[in-house]
This record gives sequence, C-alpha cells and structure tokens, in this order.
Amino acid sequence: MSMPLSPSLLDETLRVVARRYRLPAMAAISAQMREASPAAALAIVIEQARGAVARGEAPDAALKRLFIDALARMIHDAMRAESGDHAFQAMVLRHRAVQVREYASLSAHADQDRRLILAGVNAMAHPAKRQRILPGRQREALARLHACASSASWSELSDTARRLLLTPEFANGSPFERGLTRLVDSPALERLRRLEALTPDELVRQYQSLWDRHGPRSGSPVALAQGSASQRRGAAVEASAAQALEALARRLDEAEGAGASYRVATSMRVPASIPASPQRAKSEWDAVLLRHAKTADAAPVWDVCLLVEAKASVDAAATDLPRLLRGLRLLAHAEEDIVYPFKTQQGMVRLRGASLSALTTDAAGLKRAVLYCCDAPAEAAPRLLSAASRMQLLSAQASVEFASILADRQHADAQGLEPVWHQLLESPRWDAVLNQYPMLRQARELMVHTEDLLAAINGATGAGR
Repeated sequence: MSMPLSPSLLDETLRVVARRYRLPAMAAISAQMREASPAAALAIVIEQARGAVARGEAPDAALKRLFIDALARMIHDAMRAESGDHAFQAMVLRHRAVQVREYASLSAHADQDRRLILAGVNAMAHPAKRQRILPGRQREALARLHACASSASWSELSDTARRLLLTPEFANGSPFERGLTRLVDSPALERLRRLEALTPDELVRQYQSLWDRHGPRSGSPVALAQGSASQRRGAAVEASAAQALEALARRLDEAEGAGASYRVATSMRVPASIPASPQRAKSEWDAVLLRHAKTADAAPVWDVCLLVEAKASVDAAATDLPRLLRGLRLLAHAEEDIVYPFKTQQGMVRLRGASLSALTTDAAGLKRAVLYCCDAPAEAAPRLLSAASRMQLLSAQASVEFASILADRQHADAQGLEPVWHQLLESPRWDAVLNQYPMLRQARELMVHTEDLLAAINGATGAGR
C-alpha cells in the first residue's frame, strides 16, 4: 500500500522549493583541482577513487599521488602554529610525549574519579554531618579533609587522610576508620594525585593550551554558556520549521477542501513496538506533517506525509544523514495492519503502519518524504570534505606520525602517508570517508531554508536558487 499524500500540492511544493544548499556534481568541480584547497582537493580525489571502485576498476597511481600530496598539504596547514588545527596539534603532541599520553588517559576518567572521591569524603565530612559532632579536634580534622576535596587538592587530601588514620580519634575502631581507609586505598584518588603531579609539566601545559585554544573545556562556564546558546539556537530552528509545516498543513487543507485534515506533530518519539532494532537509528523526529486517515477507528488515526529535521548549521545534516536513514528503515519495519502510538509534544498520536511501511531510503523516496530545514545562509564556497572525514584522515596513524616529524622540524617524506590511501580503498572502517561526497551531496539536496519553504508554500516559486 502506498503512503497517502496529496498528489498535487505537496509534491509540487517539494518539487519547486529552492534548494540553496545544493552541491554540484563532482564532474563540475573536478576541473578546479589545481586551485582547490587541500581539503577540497582530497574530496575530489576521494570521489574519483570511489567512482573507479564502483566501476570495478583500481584507482591509478596518478590518483594515489594526488591523494598523498593533498593529504600532506592538509597536514602541513593543520600544523601551522597560529592558523592551524589546535585539536589536531594536541593529538600529535599526545602521540609524541609519554607524559602527555598519561595525562590525557587520566583526564578521561577524572570527572568520574572526582565524583567518587567527593562522595566518599561527603559521607564522612559533609558540613551537615559535621554539625552532629561536638566541637573539637575531630570536627576540625573533618573540616580540613572536606576542604582538601572541595579545592581538588588530591595529594593533600591523601596525606591528610593518612595522618588522621594514625590519630586516636580516627583509628582503633572509630566510625570513620573504614571510610578513611577506603579513601587512602582508592585507585581513583591515586589517579587524581598522578594527574595533579603531571599538570605542571611543560608539555602537559602546552597540551592544555592547545585544547583551550580549540574551545572551552568541558564543564567550564564558557562551555556551559555555549551549550545553552546552542540549545536555544536549535530550539529556534525547530520552531521555525514547525511553523513552516503548519503553514503547509493549512494550505493543503484549503486546497483539498472538505474531508481533508492535516496536522503537525513535533518531537515525535518512535515506539519500541515497531519490530526492528533501534540501534544507532533516529528515535525522535523534530516535526512531522500528518494527514487524517479515513478509518473505522473511533480515535483519530494518521498517515505520515513528511518528516522534517531542523538543523542550525548546514554541515550538521551530512553528519546526521546516516542516522536518519537508519531511522527511516526502522519506521519502514512497521506492520501495515497495525496502528502505532507515538508520543509527541502535542500528546499521543496514532499512526497507521501502512504509511510507515511505505517509507523508503532510495533517492526518490527521500525527496518525497524527508526535509532538513535550516535557517543558516548558504556558503559562498561550500565545504566539499566533511568535518568527520577530515578528522578521520588527520587521525590516521600515518598522518599523526607524519605530523610528528614535522613538529620535530625534520623533513617528512609524504610517501609515509601511502598507508592511508590503502586504508581508504580497502578497510570497511573507511567506507564513510570513501562515500563522503555522495552522502554530503544527498544531505544538502534534502535541505531547504525555512524562508524558501514558506515561499514555495505560498506559491512564490521563483525565490532562491
């Protein structure tokens, strides 16, 4: 059974809406190889290699040389002191210095370790607990213990706990003896002490500085403020996308007249009752255009007409697309004769399995059923190499070793990057990079500006590109 859509206005709206974020076919930009940036040149070469593999051919030696040269140039650019990629430079420094590797490894557990130690200290020395103890040496000692933990003075905390275990007030069966013993024997505290000891190291401080230049540290006031701003930005884009869908629903109702009934649901969450694995699939849709299904059910039943995802940035769609495709395949596993309940911000909505099972992930099916909505301006020079692909290329072992030689101010032979070329062509882990341009192009083909969508809904088909 096919998914019931308005056969005219909805299809026409999706057909005429301007696609200002669209990327050209690779053939149109391959001629610009000589003038291209290293990242753009890599995108062109990778797409040419993918095309050769798809035709059953082996990419030739000339293509390999172009790849290695472009990758070497991208690494050189990333290693520039001021204008380079500080996250990549931090990665290279971690590769070169054993103490930085140890610091980075310990830092990965630090938040969890801090919570564990603070919980142990609070169990004995929280201010509310200290109030129950008579004033005196024991109460003062617990206050010192708590102050060390609160100020993240881990070596001092360990030394204080060890000293307390030697005093009559805390040894010989004291209620605090077991807690203090657990504290001094804790692997978490030992890791925090080692992290504290490594922090003054010059290379560790350089590593911290690189990450600070890349962006605010996780949990810092600046990072929290940026996170809040990003959430507000995302919510604003979702709201504008929902408003555009509401306008489309009204227009469809007007066009179809009596008997038609469209509505919009937001934050639609996929129920566990759909018989397929939800692993790594989109489980919540930002906005959905629904059409009332004429059924004998007493409660309203709806068919899916259009699924919309809102993105604050253009690049976010390409990153999201694999998850979206898995989400569509999950919905398509719905059984045709079952009605599924979906939670939304507007309450529970009941969707016919027949409309869900009709969803497909082929190019034609996607263009009929999915939109990415964005309100960011289209770039004058769109990025041809996705951020994820760029980072995977830079993070390859051969790339990091090449960059390490550059960091030591020695000549680095670009031929050392040849293993990355072979990984790209042979390793399944590199499939996403090999196929990155078709994925990028497909995601941007599905993306529209909310203003362009409203213009198409209102019949202003000449707007945009």
